[in-house]
Amino acid sequence: MNDEPVNNPPDGIGTRIRFSIVWKLNIKLFLHTLGLFMVLDLILGLGSVAGLIMHAEQNVAAVAQRLNQTGLPTPESEDWLALTGCSVSLQTGEAKGFHIPTSLQAYLPEQTASGVRSIDLQDSESLNKWGRFVGVTYNVTIEVGNRSYRISFRPQETLQIYAVLFALILSLELLMLFRSIFTGARMIRNTLRPIQELAETAQNLSTDGFFSPAQLEVLAGKLDNINAAKLDTRISVGDTQNELKTLASAINGMLDRINESYRSQARFVSDASHELRTPISVIQGYANLLDRWGKNDEKTLQESIDAIKDETANMKGLVEQLLFLARGDNNTMALQMERFELSALALEVLRETQMIDGGHEYDSSVTSVFINADKSLIKQALRILIDNAMKYTTPGKRITISVSGSDDFARLTVQDEGIGIAPDAVPKIFDRFFRADESRARATGGTGLGLSIAKWITERHGGHMEVLSRQDIGTRISIVLPAAAKSLLQKQD
Repeated sequence: MNDEPVNNPPDGIGTRIRFSIVWKLNIKLFLHTLGLFMVLDLILGLGSVAGLIMHAEQNVAAVAQRLNQTGLPTPESEDWLALTGCSVSLQTGEAKGFHIPTSLQAYLPEQTASGVRSIDLQDSESLNKWGRFVGVTYNVTIEVGNRSYRISFRPQETLQIYAVLFALILSLELLMLFRSIFTGARMIRNTLRPIQELAETAQNLSTDGFFSPAQLEVLAGKLDNINAAKLDTRISVGDTQNELKTLASAINGMLDRINESYRSQARFVSDASHELRTPISVIQGYANLLDRWGKNDEKTLQESIDAIKDETANMKGLVEQLLFLARGDNNTMALQMERFELSALALEVLRETQMIDGGHEYDSSVTSVFINADKSLIKQALRILIDNAMKYTTPGKRITISVSGSDDFARLTVQDEGIGIAPDAVPKIFDRFFRADESRARATGGTGLGLSIAKWITERHGGHMEVLSRQDIGTRISIVLPAAAKSLLQKQD
């Protein structure tokens, strides 16, 4: 049975960011810090603009007071105006701009509170190491006497200082943001390290590693609410969080194994008890019969002895099969792998079967195919298939054994002309203790474990089994195993 390939997502940066909680938290921390810096920059910018306006208002107010005293500045006062950064000109025509609301005029100098304000932007030709600045002119038009004066303030030097300070602040913020990408990830990994260690501990429970009592106690504390009555409980974690997903997958996988083992054990005990109850009851019944009447009755004595021997043999076979499956379930059965010819093994089993069963006709069609497997176990699986064919095939009918190879697989098939299997029973024939025909179970001596053992042997060797059956026509069961070499020779027997 070929498994379809699994397409794993590419392990790129985008995948790591999407599926890692470390990157997810780190990005959130980065965006939070970026947002905080932007808010602080906005507050700092608004504060700087407010301070610049107040500085402009004070300078304009000083010039307005001087105008109120002396009128237009004389050439002697140009040096004073240069120091304030202001210039004065007569306003001709209607002043354009905006008025400060009356409620806010009380916070402004009295000389300029009711003036008309405007802001002009134009390129400044003065270049320095910071490049070209946009010239900002803050204009206030006021009435002095019967004339209107336009007082202009150009804070170029202050703007240059602000630009330098803002450049330094932005550079520092960018440096801190890029540094936080690495320091944040390291901090988050250190914080999540206990969860990762717990996930690794839970994952390693499926191996043969050694765990100290303290480690097991820590893990047991996390699963304290899960017991034998709640083994179906599972931990649910979002797919986008790798660290927690690993932990949940490890614990859920462990719970699946425990749950399956628990259910298998309960089913095993129940089925075995049921199967052993019948022969024990028969033996007990014949023992009571001997105790009452069989001591002096030779016919009753012989009948009881034969029945007890038959039931004892059945119980021995059943116990051996149960022990085989128990060792298989516990993975304590080591395979003795060797390279051998499957067709030769099939012919050997066929000859042995013909020696003990003369009631059926046997045929074979084999091709030389080599496999790497445990020879005794493959022989046991083949005998199980032949034994089933013998039990459910009418004497005189044909049983055929065939071996073929194709596509790197070896196929071992047993086909009979027996009673066949009902379609609804075919999917269940490999279940333990299942019998397709309960009415014939006692007559054939079947326990319902043979095909389960054959299936376990096949799957343990990396193969699978195929079944095709029609009622009153016959059954064909195949064991498909990986081949060690391609077919070389075809034999007919």
